[in-house]
Amino acid sequence: MSPEKEPEVNATATAEWIVGPADLASALPIETEDEFPPVFATARMIGLMEIAAARVLQPLLGPGELSVGVTVDVSHTAPTPVGAQVTATARYAGREEKLFLFEVSVSDPAGEVGRGWHKRAIVSNERLQSGAARRVG
Repeated sequence: MSPEKEPEVNATATAEWIVGPADLASALPIETEDEFPPVFATARMIGLMEIAAARVLQPLLGPGELSVGVTVDVSHTAPTPVGAQVTATARYAGREEKLFLFEVSVSDPAGEVGRGWHKRAIVSNERLQSGAARRVG
């Protein structure tokens, strides 16, 4: 990606999802004493926010490039039950050096359930995978 390319400020994208059993906080435990409620998990909410932000950057990607999440600072303010549709919206707010800054939010039919800020970078997929491979073993 050339350094001068970036989305228009206030460009937006969305991602929609129907909350299923695997999306609930109660599906997260890895040990029996871990207990969480059967509502939309914060981790899944953040994932949906990332997808919406990545969609804003998609037109800028060159061959072999992808965008990756770097930071997330969000609040999850309301519970969403299984079966509800959630919609994430990402609004491009500008650059912070090499990082792309997004205001992100998620809503369900009753209103907003989360909001915050997310930063992404555009990287070479090959370089990313190579770096990940060096971390094993």
